Amino acid sequence: MDRIRIIGGTPLRGAITIGGAKNAALTLMPACLLTEETLSLSNLPHLVDITTMANLLAQHGVEMLLNGASADGGHTGRVLDLTAATISNTTAPYDLVRKMRASVLVLGPLLARVGQARVSLPGGCAIGTRPVDLHLKALEQMGAKIALEGGYIVASVNGRLKGADIVFPQVTVGGTENIMMAATLAEGETVISNAAREPEVADLAHCLVAMGAKIDGIGTSILRIQGVDRLHGANYSVVPDRIETGSYAIAAAITRGDIELIGARPDLMDAVTKVLIEAGVLVELTPRGMRIAAEGREIRGVDIMTEPYPGFPTDMQAQLMALMATASGASMMTETIFENRFMHVPEMTRMGARINVHGASAIVRGVPRLSGAEVMATDLRASISLILAALAAEGETIVNRVYHLDRGYERVEEKLAACGARIERLKGSAAE
Repeated sequence: MDRIRIIGGTPLRGAITIGGAKNAALTLMPACLLTEETLSLSNLPHLVDITTMANLLAQHGVEMLLNGASADGGHTGRVLDLTAATISNTTAPYDLVRKMRASVLVLGPLLARVGQARVSLPGGCAIGTRPVDLHLKALEQMGAKIALEGGYIVASVNGRLKGADIVFPQVTVGGTENIMMAATLAEGETVISNAAREPEVADLAHCLVAMGAKIDGIGTSILRIQGVDRLHGANYSVVPDRIETGSYAIAAAITRGDIELIGARPDLMDAVTKVLIEAGVLVELTPRGMRIAAEGREIRGVDIMTEPYPGFPTDMQAQLMALMATASGASMMTETIFENRFMHVPEMTRMGARINVHGASAIVRGVPRLSGAEVMATDLRASISLILAALAAEGETIVNRVYHLDRGYERVEEKLAACGARIERLKGSAAE
């Protein structure tokens, strides 16, 4: 199993190109099931989760052609053509779905296109329960018959799904995406209230509109979808990854460096940039994206609470905690989205961080310098947070279990090394 070795203490300087958003791409890819024509996605990141979704779609009968790639992995990105001319199989098997929760997003499109689906209950990270019951109740409102059999969701509908008024009792990103896709081919109007407002949800909506869907209220909490008889193919570019952007912004700040993030979309990460500025980091727009600098600046502790978009993203909590571990003063970080998302704390404390967890909150008291140590990643965002901490630490850090990292960050060692980081991947360790 691969490990990553970092010698910390070097301020990072240079430029990093931001790739396409993993969470957007994983949502856009199943949209190909809604049409027999070709959906061509550009700026597609090269990640393990993307490969998993491609394998899942292939066994449904989707034909794929990689018809372009970028030399720098940047915002021109690679291009993937997906053609679901015929749905040859409506089962999404456990072996594929267990690897990634986003696999459940084939449920809505399969029901809408062919009237049946058999999808394994999903797996994914160990950061807490993320039930799909809200997806299923909404599909039942649209006329689907749903049963749970042997760990599988078995769904069917006679004829077409019917438009319905869906009110989610809590914000659900996956639920909003699944129902929005299903509603595009439903009979009549579907209204989704308390819809997720994440940029990745809006990206899917814009892609569906490019395919011929009728959707109003994009980017708001109320979506109105008028069903159409069929969708057509489209060419669509995946939105730049706001979490990758935020992670590399923290890399600049935690090393007290200066990095330009090329292709970044600052408008998608107001909550993160606001916190960075409050902490004392320089954030400024550039013609190519945005610049993050902390050289010679005092980084101060700030308090945050994770919230659905446009609040502070849960996917940035671990990274900010690494920065706060090096800040002056104390900060409080409250996690309201997932219940197990402080699993990186014991590993950070091995590096000298002073963090105390009280229920859903963590108190972080900054220290002058973190120390290198051998640590273990527990999930995707914990992986990058430990690498960020290691970049600022004195001495050598070995991060084990980096297969989590490869699910969401493309060529992270190359991008950081190009800015001066002393980082390398150690292949094939037996470390568990």
